[in-house]
Amino acid sequence: MKSGCLKFFLGSVIFVVVAIILLRIFQPPLPKGTGGAAADELARQMMSSVNCEAWEQTHWVQWSFAGHRYIWDKKRNLLQAEWGDKKVLLQLDNQQGLAYQSGELISGKKADKARQKAWAFFCNDSFWLNPVCKAFDPGTERTRVELPDGGSGVAVTYTSGGVTPGDTYLWELDEQFRPKRWRMWVKILPVGGIPADWINWRQLQGGAWIAGQRALGPMKLGFEDASAGNHWEEIGLQADPFLPLQQQL
Repeated sequence: MKSGCLKFFLGSVIFVVVAIILLRIFQPPLPKGTGGAAADELARQMMSSVNCEAWEQTHWVQWSFAGHRYIWDKKRNLLQAEWGDKKVLLQLDNQQGLAYQSGELISGKKADKARQKAWAFFCNDSFWLNPVCKAFDPGTERTRVELPDGGSGVAVTYTSGGVTPGDTYLWELDEQFRPKRWRMWVKILPVGGIPADWINWRQLQGGAWIAGQRALGPMKLGFEDASAGNHWEEIGLQADPFLPLQQQL
């Protein structure tokens, strides 16, 4: 490595290390709140603002996130996940199914690894798609938090389930109880309290609302390609993608 490149690299590493140390020192602690009926009512108002009832009734959902592409049959609890040269057809109830690489069916440890990855990707990416409607999932705890600006928020802690139990998300709500941002205290991030703004809300077919973008500073995570419907044709498919899986059952 040339000396100029080395200095730039070392400078970048030092900057990142110093930034993490400073963030750890000045990061906001997880705020204390009040549980019980008041917290649950605020969480229900938040869920109503994005029409979680319509989300529960939605049959088919398609979206992409972080290089992963999904087709989710919510009624039959089936998933198609694609990334790179891999494709997995998964029964979400038991994480069993079919795995392909470059269009060819694979088996053994290779297939097991692909199915495990598909499940882990789905747990994270479906949560980012619509976590609002998971505020009352089994293993969740809710507290109402009074915010510095005089408003109220609801903190949801996932004590079990998924792949990262123990994570907490504090939702800050607007006047219609719709999320305007959340702050995250999660294992995957080195510091707690990192905010992400929820912007560009749009309504899916069927009535549910999702935020089209999540803004973490200059970085924006998009869900503009998400679509929903009550039949696979309504999300642009030419056939039921789960026929090979159904034939296996």
